[in-house]
Amino acid sequence: MSSATAQKTSFAAVLWDYLTTVDHKKIGKLYLYGGGFFFLLGGLEALIIRIQLMKPENDFISAGLYNEMITMHGTTMIFFAAMPILLGLMNAVMPLQIGARDVAFPFLNSLGFWLFLFGGIMLNVSWLTGAPDAGWTAYTPLSTSSPGHGVDYYILGLQISGAGTLMGGINFLVTIVNMRAPGMTYMRMPLFTWTTFVISVLILFAFPALTVGLFLLMFDRMFDSAFFDVALGGNSIIWQHLFWIFGHPEVYILILPAFGIFSEIFATFSKKRLFGYTAMVFATILIAFLGFMVWAHHMFTVGMGPVANSIFAIATMAIAVPTGIKIFNWLLTLWGGNITINSAMLWSLGFIPSFTLGGMTGVMVATSVADYQYHDSYFVVAHFHYVIVGGVVFGILAALHYWWPLMFRRILNEKLGKLAFWTFFIGFHLTFFIQHFLGLMGMPRRYWVFLKDQGLDVGNAISTVGAFFMTFGVLVFLFNAFYSWFKEKPAPQDPWDGRTLEWAVASPPPHYNFKQLPLVRGLDALWIEKMEGNGKMTPAEPVGDIHMPNGSILPFIMSLGFFIAGFGFIYHNQSTFAYVLLFGGMGLALLCMLLRSLKDDLGYHIHKEDLEKEAE
Repeated sequence: MSSATAQKTSFAAVLWDYLTTVDHKKIGKLYLYGGGFFFLLGGLEALIIRIQLMKPENDFISAGLYNEMITMHGTTMIFFAAMPILLGLMNAVMPLQIGARDVAFPFLNSLGFWLFLFGGIMLNVSWLTGAPDAGWTAYTPLSTSSPGHGVDYYILGLQISGAGTLMGGINFLVTIVNMRAPGMTYMRMPLFTWTTFVISVLILFAFPALTVGLFLLMFDRMFDSAFFDVALGGNSIIWQHLFWIFGHPEVYILILPAFGIFSEIFATFSKKRLFGYTAMVFATILIAFLGFMVWAHHMFTVGMGPVANSIFAIATMAIAVPTGIKIFNWLLTLWGGNITINSAMLWSLGFIPSFTLGGMTGVMVATSVADYQYHDSYFVVAHFHYVIVGGVVFGILAALHYWWPLMFRRILNEKLGKLAFWTFFIGFHLTFFIQHFLGLMGMPRRYWVFLKDQGLDVGNAISTVGAFFMTFGVLVFLFNAFYSWFKEKPAPQDPWDGRTLEWAVASPPPHYNFKQLPLVRGLDALWIEKMEGNGKMTPAEPVGDIHMPNGSILPFIMSLGFFIAGFGFIYHNQSTFAYVLLFGGMGLALLCMLLRSLKDDLGYHIHKEDLEKEAE
């Protein structure tokens, strides 16, 4: 399509295209837009929290609203910002990295996105009726006894979006197992693809625990069952176990893709093969394996007893070993490399000390005896944010600078990129480093106010100033995204002199990705061809017809059906109209499933002759 035709495409046509698309590259962009929106929302909530804690006995917001803010901030950032942005990056990059034409289940890919989006909207509708206020972990009996419907919105929002994430995990697993290009063995896959593979396994095993927990909580709240009601023979600690059996692997679901991103960036901008590739792969698998064995380190003060506490403490400290292997391998990749310092590299370099600090405090809170002191204090808040912001958010921002030309055909402005990095980096350490000391001085987390003359004033003021620095950094990044779109020239196909297959496709990538599947002859497949003077991939097959899937509006309508049914569940005992929503929404979703089952959608073929014409 020529640029003149593209400019004439109406808004309605573009909207319809995105509503019905099953192209993994477009779905990746949709995840970025949706996740980016929720990231800004979660950031605004964080800023309101920090303004409230700027000075002693502040009354910027009420105690009830503060409880809603901390609940929504945590839930939004983990489930609706970090997760979807990473899923978006995986969608945009992983199929290209393994030389595939699309993901294994394009329809399911689209359904996964729309379920995430409607789940996020469901959660945020609660602002109109009273948001959830039981913390992002929704501990019982606080969540079972919380008045209003806030926690119900939390339950339904997470159920709907969690189903979408589970679909994404299954889809990525099948794609990587079945759709690698000829010659792409497992030990030739780029590290980002490896981390996508491993976190897909984690999603498969971790999310069902959350799903079960949310169902039990839903039945306790909406249908008067007693799974968590101690007075009726239930057990409120079971919720904590179910939540953290999901919740701790979730931390690795977030951080491992970031590790994959840094591995790609360090290798590309050091002009070196990643040091210790095999060790990095096995360290990733070991982190995932151990990640399932440490959930109760969130529960040292619950009263499990010294034996259980000791076992979980030792397992937690063991995770530091494969993580340490990774840190040293990144440093050795940089050692002696021909290093280019740009925005993507700055975020990656900033990650190493930040995340290492988070890891050190992680070993501290893993010491079960000492944890009695740290537990529920700001020390834990500081540790958690050093891992999630210093690891995951830095990883996301590094990835966006690195893969922006691949997704949007623009290179982000370097001056703006560096300004965003330094203000965010300084703000991040100002905000959270001081919180370690606030925690050790006895400041509890989740408290609405702190009192005068407790020595907490200066630390909190510094922390709030840091939060404004971080906000400024994010705004600069946003400005950079728009500025580069309107002012910068289109990027070349391979702007970073990349090493992996995603840089071998045309810019912008055609919807079928590769006209001929590439032949992979080793790790860093594109780099091998460049070193031999080819400059492009050797095809593994002659030009032939390409089979592609049709777009479909059904994933959107199906997700809308579940969204409508969600309101029916929440209000089912308050009005008869709720039953109309409940059965109508479920009926709509089931009708879409029926249509999908009965209609043979065989896709379409792009013919060899058309491909040859395009090449002329």
